Amino acid sequence: MGVYLVDVDAEDWFSEDEEEGGRAEIAAGLNEELVRRGLPRYDSVPARADFVRGSGRSFEEKLVPPMDGFVSLCAEHLTQAETETLLDWTVLVPVSLDEVIELPVESAYSDSTVIAGAPQVLATAEKLATAVALPPEVPEMCDNLDVTSWFLDGTAERLAAARSGPWGEDLDAAFYVAVYLRAAQHSLRRGCPVVYS
Repeated sequence: MGVYLVDVDAEDWFSEDEEEGGRAEIAAGLNEELVRRGLPRYDSVPARADFVRGSGRSFEEKLVPPMDGFVSLCAEHLTQAETETLLDWTVLVPVSLDEVIELPVESAYSDSTVIAGAPQVLATAEKLATAVALPPEVPEMCDNLDVTSWFLDGTAERLAAARSGPWGEDLDAAFYVAVYLRAAQHSLRRGCPVVYS
């Protein structure tokens, strides 16, 4: 149990079976709003890929550590608008959105669905990654809790002890910087939505 960030394939994105994770209502609402804004529809969601560890074809991370330090980090380095861009979405899509799209569709942890653009989330996450000097050793392919494991199994702690830096001063905060950075990168690389589950 717990909160996860996961990617969504075409089968689930366009499925009307909500009990099985179908998000057709969100997909339709997003496209209506994109057309209203004069933007292309988002229909090119990739099909489900066979799982191959390290391939970067899937995304799954578990949001385990407390977020207090991360919220403080956002307050220190981001504007209120940037913090909202980074944290207030329930669906991330590989579409550039100057403003989030809010749909009256219930999501996993909210009465509505807030859709953000991965380019905007990536830019904000990159700003934090630079501020804390996130090390290049943080896993890039996150298909099986790779970032979660890297931070929680002691690898991050050992690296922080061997090579000091601002990221190592609060590993919980650095974890969330890494997760949101990798989620946005994955969404753009694969062209897929990322959602809370």
